[in-house]
Amino acid sequence: MHPWVKQSVVYQIYPRSFNDSNSDGIGDLQGIICKLDYLLELGINTIWLSPIYESPCDDNGYDISNYQSILKDFGTMEDFDQLLAECHRRDIKLVMDLVINHCSDEHNWFIESKKSRDNPYSDYFHWVDEPNNWKSVFGGSAWEWSEERKQYYLHIFSKKQPDLNWSNKALRDDINAMIKWWLDKGVDGFRVDAISFLEKPQDFAALPDQDVFATLPCNNEKIGHEYIRSFMEQIHQRGAFSVGEINAVDTAEVLRYTLPERGEFQMSIVFVPPEVEVFHSDLIGYYKQQIERRIQLQEQGVWDAVFLSNHDKPRQVSLFGDDGEYWQQSAKALAVLNLTQYGTPFLYQGEEIGMTNCYFDTIEKYNDIDTVNKYNELIAKGHTNCEALATVKLASRDNARTPMQWTNEQYAGFSHVQPWLDVNNNKGEINVAEQQGNSSSILNFYRNLLALRKESSCLKFGQTTLLPSHDKVIMFERSNESEKFIVVINLSNESHAVNYDFSLFENILGQDITDSIEPFGYSIYRGV
Repeated sequence: MHPWVKQSVVYQIYPRSFNDSNSDGIGDLQGIICKLDYLLELGINTIWLSPIYESPCDDNGYDISNYQSILKDFGTMEDFDQLLAECHRRDIKLVMDLVINHCSDEHNWFIESKKSRDNPYSDYFHWVDEPNNWKSVFGGSAWEWSEERKQYYLHIFSKKQPDLNWSNKALRDDINAMIKWWLDKGVDGFRVDAISFLEKPQDFAALPDQDVFATLPCNNEKIGHEYIRSFMEQIHQRGAFSVGEINAVDTAEVLRYTLPERGEFQMSIVFVPPEVEVFHSDLIGYYKQQIERRIQLQEQGVWDAVFLSNHDKPRQVSLFGDDGEYWQQSAKALAVLNLTQYGTPFLYQGEEIGMTNCYFDTIEKYNDIDTVNKYNELIAKGHTNCEALATVKLASRDNARTPMQWTNEQYAGFSHVQPWLDVNNNKGEINVAEQQGNSSSILNFYRNLLALRKESSCLKFGQTTLLPSHDKVIMFERSNESEKFIVVINLSNESHAVNYDFSLFENILGQDITDSIEPFGYSIYRGV
């Protein structure tokens, strides 16, 4: 792993919702270029760009129809080249989103594949004469009929996202050539999407449980990991950044993707369905388990990705914090939680100003395919419109996808026209302009905290020990041979006792604790 990777602080940009430079209601590459100095001042040094490739956008760009072309909504390849150059001029790395479990049904590979059973692309996808009982993650069967080919094709996700057949060497060669093309262009690495399902069983046997997603039988075992190593080799050779989005049930499975000697990913983002966290009965206890898992990885010499937000999750202040009375306090507490742990921290656009969930009043205002499909499933089961909407809105991916709130203007400074997705109504109170000059704002808190992390090798690389604490309080030690920190975060709206002797520590941020920590309080102590 190149040393710069462990020094990285990643800021994820969802281009469609970041900044619209040409007043068409859709964010674009020139809009990102306009905000690079803002990101530099924030303190990040790496951008992860969600997909910008040509796509019909059935799943907002995660259905790619041309891997070497830019979606016209976002601009041109010349715009991308300018973005890359402007990032590098500021010493900001640019990481692309690589979606290679599946592509779009409008990709030339699929268009050719469905024409016949004996052409060069026939086996680029998975075709059967009779479908089994596998379910799609987005609802319904994982198989779709092609009238042209007179067969069914596999799609773990949307029917417009046919799964690629990684057992086909010609496909693997094409993907490797595409990756080389982007590396030659100068991109600094890849976040690899949904990479746990490359190993499809060729017998496509039915599952005994009728209510199981197709992800289960397609989970990588031996061959799937060989496929990953086959395309990761050249990424490693270039000293590039890599993070894999994986499905993993335990630490052992994470290790199979991230142990350095295995030659796969430098770190992982473990995908968790939003509903798991939104409806969890003990969310803080669940997060403590994630810290324990991270400690186990650290003990094995594994680097890790640390995050609370991304484009698939609800807004962190609405999920883990309090987006009402304790909005500002809890947003800062969550910043402390994310930015004082071992591993590469990932920020998602808008978290640095405390953007919250946005609940629309009708299903027609939602864009997320997963939200709409789950709503329709609930309606089919007899739920009322109000009941179905009340359920799906809490975990909707659109909570994280509303336009970035730059100002208090009509469209939040994101655009001069109606955006592709409605702006959150709280844009008047929560926006960048409001927080820029306010020394106590969430935005400036992030800037200061990122500066603290940058100067401390202990906060980046030190050992982690989870300390005993109240159920609603997270408390851990970070230490190396020269420094020691104690971090305390209260993730509840009540005060709780903290039993720890801080006499040998200096409070450098947050509450100076005597015997209890205030609601959504946070404290960082440094050893003296």
